[in-house]
Amino acid sequence: MPTDIDIAQQARMQPISQVAHDKLGIPHACLQPYGHYKAKVSLDYIDSLKNRPDGKLILVTAISPTPPGEGKTTTTVGLGDALNHIGKKAIIALREPSLGPVFGVKGGAAGGGYAQVVPMEDINLHFTGDFNAIGLANNLLSALIDNHIHHGNELGIDLRRITWKRVMDMNDRALRDITVSLGGPGNGYPRQDGFDIVVASEVMAIFCLATSLDDLKERLGNIVIGYTRDLKPVTARQLNAQGAMTVLLKDALMPNLVQTLENNPAFIHGGPFANIAHGCNSVIATRSALKLADYVVTEAGFGADLGAEKFVDIKCRKSGLRPSAAAIVATVRALKYHGGQDLKDITQENLATLEQGIVNLERHVQNVSQVYGIPCVVSINRFNTDTDAEIEFIKTRMKKLGVAVVLATHWGEGGKGAAELARVVVDLCEQPNKFSFVYEDSDTLWDKINKIAKRVYRASEVTAEGKVREQIRQLQDSGYGHYPVCVAKTQYSFSIDPKLRGAPEAHTINIREVRLAAGAEFIVMICGDIMTMPGLPKVPSSARIDLVDGKVQGLF
Repeated sequence: MPTDIDIAQQARMQPISQVAHDKLGIPHACLQPYGHYKAKVSLDYIDSLKNRPDGKLILVTAISPTPPGEGKTTTTVGLGDALNHIGKKAIIALREPSLGPVFGVKGGAAGGGYAQVVPMEDINLHFTGDFNAIGLANNLLSALIDNHIHHGNELGIDLRRITWKRVMDMNDRALRDITVSLGGPGNGYPRQDGFDIVVASEVMAIFCLATSLDDLKERLGNIVIGYTRDLKPVTARQLNAQGAMTVLLKDALMPNLVQTLENNPAFIHGGPFANIAHGCNSVIATRSALKLADYVVTEAGFGADLGAEKFVDIKCRKSGLRPSAAAIVATVRALKYHGGQDLKDITQENLATLEQGIVNLERHVQNVSQVYGIPCVVSINRFNTDTDAEIEFIKTRMKKLGVAVVLATHWGEGGKGAAELARVVVDLCEQPNKFSFVYEDSDTLWDKINKIAKRVYRASEVTAEGKVREQIRQLQDSGYGHYPVCVAKTQYSFSIDPKLRGAPEAHTINIREVRLAAGAEFIVMICGDIMTMPGLPKVPSSARIDLVDGKVQGLF
């Protein structure tokens, strides 16, 4: 059986200028090509689309992630191809992969099988340099902070209260906590520092929420980098950093246009993690896609408790975007894993563990359809080992919730394998939509995290140490109470314990740390043991990646 990269390398790609012109009507002069098969679309052209009507926005989300995998990105690509296959004009809008997971454990994020975006190697590696630009902008600000302190510290920045970290786009646990400026007076004042991964940077979040270059610069200037001794916030604007940071990001802000294996257009732009950021592709790319097509298929990272909640409560709240329908991705084997089945026999029929695990899917369906108010369908990625009895069991349980189940085979068949899913989604887009947020802007920050924890995670309570509660109170009193809350926690469970599979209830959400993202305009509440700089596993994915006879091997 060919691997994902084998299939991608055999793709018959069309010149991206041809895809842009033939499928979307974008003139060649409005593209900034990166070779033959990648291009950026100019911001001036995007601005010219503002008076066009919007298409329908479709969200792809999933159950809580499992080692067997669910195929959410693969379904996003397959559904986009399927919509085109049944005669609809559709675009997909995805995030860019981070090099940390690519070389770590998760792998790439270009889809799989015959539902991929290409050129797959480029997308999973350096692509068009967007992440490099974001990392440089972030680290320029870090350098300016230490330079300001070195040359007299006119702003009175308290070295103990600097909150801005450096970043790199790689998993490296050794950089989580470090000391900088060692070596004498010429190197500045020593202080504790640390690195986050690029996708956890506030610059990445700002990049994905900004609506224009002017908005980007304004948001960058609002970044709070730390505090003075008397606890007054210090911003990037006070360091005069926002102009130079915007210059580094001006080309990156143009959305990237590529294609699927079936030569359908795809925007891939921005890439914040959904367990430590808001986990959605850029607002600019999504809005542009809605002006250029009748249907836009996008995804939110991880399960519907993390990715979809932030898609709703942060991206939609900030941008005015409203989804018309949602597809919740699951597999039989992943549901059995949630029911406690061992990985070594995960392909064997087991209705008992399926019954135990299906509560995870039910919880996500309830959240999407009842809490977020989005009409939805369950898409089952079909495997040869799935039995008729298992499939029928899932359909029966979903019928009780009033939600259809569609079997999809796009991994092996491309767009035609998800044609039924496409038809169901088109019908859902015409159904009444009761879209709603989990909480109101006017709720306090403490009320917001409680509503997320209790309505979405089904927790019994939220806890925090006294100093964390005081931080939340200070943020509330300082005028940030109207900001959305961005929960950073494990993606593997509704709880903060990644080992609790299924749909745990009456658990406790403990807030370990609170961070202000004043430029992105949300408050990050870090729960449990989640890290903003991941580490590598014992045998990282990089061990399989190689260059043989000029061809990349081992990417997946």
